[in-house]
Amino acid sequence: MPTAMTTRRAFIATAPALALVWPGAAPAASLRTGSLAPDFTLPALAGGNLRLTEQRGQVVLVNFWATWCGPCLVELPHLNRLHERFRNAGVLLLGIAVDNEPRAAAAMAKKLDLRFPTLFDAAKSVSRAWDLDAMPSTVLLDRDGRVRHVHLGYRDGLEKTYEAQLHALVKE
Repeated sequence: MPTAMTTRRAFIATAPALALVWPGAAPAASLRTGSLAPDFTLPALAGGNLRLTEQRGQVVLVNFWATWCGPCLVELPHLNRLHERFRNAGVLLLGIAVDNEPRAAAAMAKKLDLRFPTLFDAAKSVSRAWDLDAMPSTVLLDRDGRVRHVHLGYRDGLEKTYEAQLHALVKE
């Protein structure tokens, strides 16, 4: 007899579009294309804090994820490869873990060998300010900190879309 865990794994393995979406999920008004992304300061796995507005001048990909989110765990290795490809081109990838327990997120980041900065939003203050309704959620910002693309959820191959969008933003 299948357990809830085996059923969940089967769903994750076969779902064409992977996302944990809340009813009415849509990009928040604050994340409209062209709007300035709400600023934040969060603690980083590497130590210290990172403030978003201090990253102006770079293209920034912000990915919200959690250890309990299967689609997030599928997507993160792809983001690692994008980080390796774009890190010398003026692109910064930021992973924001929304787990209640930062230690669990830190352990997962280490297990997945994430090479881009991992930030912790255990209080959910940033994900609330950005009004995100799906996990994972990925937002691409231009060099001025303006929202250019919002992606809710993950589906196989979405990283190719990110790559094309990053290329375009780097060329601007």
